[in-house]
Amino acid sequence: MRFAGKSVARHLGRGAIGFGLIIGSIALVPVAGPATMLAAPLALIAFRGCPTCWMVGLAQTIARGRLERQCVDGVCTLAKAHPAARVAEEPAADAEGAPVDRPVPLSGPLP
Repeated sequence: MRFAGKSVARHLGRGAIGFGLIIGSIALVPVAGPATMLAAPLALIAFRGCPTCWMVGLAQTIARGRLERQCVDGVCTLAKAHPAARVAEEPAADAEGAPVDRPVPLSGPLP
């Protein structure tokens, strides 16, 4: 399964919101009563699942474009991605971060 986010910053932001909701809902129980525990399920929305799924997604987001899975005869291993593959996976962006079209370098002979 893929839990990766679009960027590490966005993923960390979702984590901060999720953990903040969980910690806040528990910490505010003595002050505001058990009704504050209703904020805890909102953390699941921020995490896009459970905290463990968020942690797996963080690892996948960091590794995306750096590692690739290679399966041969039913045995899968992780290996470093080729630089040409990383260029093809990363969308081009201008100074404001808006996507732009650019030619993707081809590697290897054409069929």
